[in-house]
Parts: sequence; C-alpha cells; structure tokens
Amino acid sequence: MWRMARPRKPLLSRDLIVEAAGTLVDAEGLEAVSTRRLAAALGVSGPSLYNHFRTKDEILDAVADAVSARVDLSMFDAADGRGWRAALHDWAHSYRGALSDHPNIVPVLARGPGRRPAGLRVADAVFGAMTAAGWPPAQATRIGALMRYFILGSAVASFARGFVDDEAAYGPADYPHLGRAHLLAERQREVDEGAFETGLAALLDGLALQYAALPRP
Repeated sequence: MWRMARPRKPLLSRDLIVEAAGTLVDAEGLEAVSTRRLAAALGVSGPSLYNHFRTKDEILDAVADAVSARVDLSMFDAADGRGWRAALHDWAHSYRGALSDHPNIVPVLARGPGRRPAGLRVADAVFGAMTAAGWPPAQATRIGALMRYFILGSAVASFARGFVDDEAAYGPADYPHLGRAHLLAERQREVDEGAFETGLAALLDGLALQYAALPRP
C-alpha cells in the first residue's frame, strides 16, 4: 500500500498566517506586514496566502481578533455574581493586559469590531451585562463605548516613556514643575499602571453615581 509522504513543513492555515502576521506586527508595526514578508516567513509562495485571506486588511483584522479573543469575559456571565461595577473593573484590566502585550495592533482594534467574531463577543458581553444590571440600553451602549475609549487610549503608548532620561531637558527656568520628569521613564510600570487604576476608579465612581440616580420600577 502506498503511503503519502508527510510534508516537511506544516500545511498553510489561517492560524499559521495570523501567528506569523502577529509576530511581525509586534516586532515592526502594522506597515511591516505584507504578503511578501509573510510568505517568506512561512516558507510559501505569496499567492498561496490568498487561499485564506483576500487582502492585507483581512489579515490584520484576524490578528486584532486573535488579541480580542484573549480578553476574559467570564465576569459578565449571569451566574458570576460580581456585579456590574466589579465586572467592568476586572474586564478592563484583562482587556488592557491583552492590549499591552500587543500595542501595535491597537489602531486596528480602535476602528471597532466590524465583523470580527471575538470583538463582537466582547461588545455583546458588555452590553448584555449592563442591561441585565438595569442600565437603560442607550446608556449601556455609551458605557461600552466609554470603556473602549479609555482602555484603548491607555494601551496606545506609555505616558512615562514620553519623557527623556535627561535632567537638562527640563530646566527649571522653562519648566519649573518638571524637575523630576527625567525619572519617569525608569518608573514606567508604576506610573502607567497607577494612572490606569486612578482613571478607572474615577470612571466607575462616576458611573456608580449615575446608576444610583436611575429611576427604579
């Protein structure tokens, strides 16, 4: 009986293409992704990629959706019992954690979920949990949008790393209040994570006030 020889390399698949594209985006940014680069990385011919994706944008959408799929949504389950505020808090940290590992894909995610399945599941889970908690549908939509703006914005870049490690750049004559700004970069995690937690607490406090004022049946 004849046996077919196993290929030396794994057969090309959507998952392999997305993994290679994600690695390229993480290392070099969105502009680095091309069919030529991906084909070379995967050891295949460029046209073979079109059996799985029609365009570069479709590939980037799939990379973005793979990141969305890593976000924990279990806190929005009806049986979880965490409450809407705790659920938003824990989801925000999970979402930001996923984005912080892959900041270069954030501009694609910022366009909205479009037709991406994982992205739509995120939007569905947040909206469903908010309306189930008693938020009016219109306000639940705004909460989902507000949380996305805040989380995505926090993941785009580091505030702390926006300052150079050069004390002379912040002379007191010009910037009397930035005498220690040159130290921020070495404290990136402390500054950026602290800012995120401070903003998240303020945001949730404000929503709690609005929630308390909702008319009850």
